[in-house]
Amino acid sequence: MLLPLRQLTMKTAAALAGALWFLAAAAAPERALAAGLELRGAGSTFAAPLYEKWIDAFQQAHPSIAVRYEAVGSGEGVVRFSADAVDFGASDAPLTASAAVKIGRGAVQAPSTAGMIVLAYNLPGLTGELKLPQDVYADIFMGRISTWDDPRLRAANPGLALPSKNIAVIGRQDSSGTTFAFTSHLAAVSKSWADDGPGVGKLVAWPKGAMIARGNEGVAARIKISEGAIGYVEFGFARRLGLPVALLQNKAGAFIAPTQESGIAALAASADQGLEGLSASMMNPAGLKAYPIVTYSWLLLYEKYPAERAQAVRSFVDWGLTVGQTFAADLGYLALPQAVADLGKSALSRIK
Repeated sequence: MLLPLRQLTMKTAAALAGALWFLAAAAAPERALAAGLELRGAGSTFAAPLYEKWIDAFQQAHPSIAVRYEAVGSGEGVVRFSADAVDFGASDAPLTASAAVKIGRGAVQAPSTAGMIVLAYNLPGLTGELKLPQDVYADIFMGRISTWDDPRLRAANPGLALPSKNIAVIGRQDSSGTTFAFTSHLAAVSKSWADDGPGVGKLVAWPKGAMIARGNEGVAARIKISEGAIGYVEFGFARRLGLPVALLQNKAGAFIAPTQESGIAALAASADQGLEGLSASMMNPAGLKAYPIVTYSWLLLYEKYPAERAQAVRSFVDWGLTVGQTFAADLGYLALPQAVADLGKSALSRIK
């Protein structure tokens, strides 16, 4: 039976209206996401795996805020932050006071995580734990100890059959907060490094013959494929590639493996140092069970943002200082002591 034209038109219009409503409802989440905020960050490769985990979990809980992070190294992260090219920077070396005052929008720094810098090596067939005294590993990275069977290495490892093989030092090619933390430690433990070494910095001149690579991942990969190599990387990168790591002598004279317990022991003395004292307290931490090379990593924020962006930045960083800390151990990082996390939260109050 045919419907009258008027009835057909009304039914068609109703059906069309329903279809349009359905399409609009289906598109609503996409419009909301498109209308949401995107925060852009760049910097530290040291902390990059943790930040990637943060971003994935944070965005699931806050779908209207997208976060993008480029692991370009601490030095480049500071450059982009200083040029107002990102919403936040990330560095394993905090901004100096002279650099902070040059930031037109004001600078706020918050510790985000901590981690251990390990000396990973590639010596196939070596059985047993390699022990490195502080003066020995400093001289290795100065090029003063050039073979694995050097008398000083054999004296520290009497039970190991160290090969008569050249040591291949692997250093960083790019401007790096990991390098800054490592060279700061070397200067603190070795008079030779402090007086005659390459110095302290994000980018230093390694000894002749050293190989260089970009990022923590690049150094770890180069060690993996280079027999006789030794290099410095964040612990999680060495663990993911299955690289053996040395037991390092600490300030108390004990040889310590990088573990959650030894890392936390190193952080213990820093909790009451205030934001300005955190880095200095980690150069050669005290404590019989403390791992000797530990560094904080930092998020670099502005004091002034547009209102909605300020709220989004505070939300992301506050989440990282609370929920985000629970991801640290699984990825090889050290959760911040509560007192240090509280210092970071307090710094967020300066963001307007």
